[in-house]
Amino acid sequence: MRFKGKVVLVTGGTTGIGRETAILLARQGARVAITGRREAQGAETVALIEKADGEAIFIKANAENESDCRRMVDETISRFGRLDAAFNNAGIEGDFAPVEQQEAENFHRVMNINVLGVLLSMKYQIPAIRRSGGGAIVNNASVAGTIGMPTGSVYIASKHAVIGLTKSAALEVARENIRINSVSPGAIQTDMWDRFTGSDATKQEYMIGLHPVGRAGKPSEIADAVAFLCSDEATFITGTNLQVDGGFTAQ
Repeated sequence: MRFKGKVVLVTGGTTGIGRETAILLARQGARVAITGRREAQGAETVALIEKADGEAIFIKANAENESDCRRMVDETISRFGRLDAAFNNAGIEGDFAPVEQQEAENFHRVMNINVLGVLLSMKYQIPAIRRSGGGAIVNNASVAGTIGMPTGSVYIASKHAVIGLTKSAALEVARENIRINSVSPGAIQTDMWDRFTGSDATKQEYMIGLHPVGRAGKPSEIADAVAFLCSDEATFITGTNLQVDGGFTAQ
């Protein structure tokens, strides 16, 4: 129960990594506000938390919309009275194609959700966490934030930007008992994994082969890393990017 009495906001909490993280934090005592664009899946996440005797709410919100980012923090505080931590997980992969075939529309869509969404979320989370006396923010980056990948230029650029935003924001509030870190998953078995591989066994084998541990990761393994970074066990860690990638970037 290391988050007993704490309130945590999870963006993109409707499925996958966001859902697993929200459930884990609730099991460890947090009251959790979950945001996303899909109401049915958000309600499912809340139901799973309540089934485990946790407490959660769903707030329909689009991370690239500033008024939604302000509202999700306001509604969290209105319901639970405070904000102690946040996991900014909302993101998309966009369209993969060579640079010369990329469309401006795809660039803006990916950057607005993956980068602007993180910036706007932190803009309103930081003051709320400051009023609670301090806490932690974790932004979901990716191994894509530290490497290059043919045809993945836009997604790669967005995740590099998330890591840069994280480091800069962490330095701004380092003396205020607010820690800001990022987590970089490798290939994780989520809906994005299914979309990327198309459930094609050859593609899946190729992706698995990029990981020295010999398998793809599980959403729960990223949730464990996020919970650690949000906890009092990580009070001297800020401005860092934690690779949770089965050795992918050690090569």
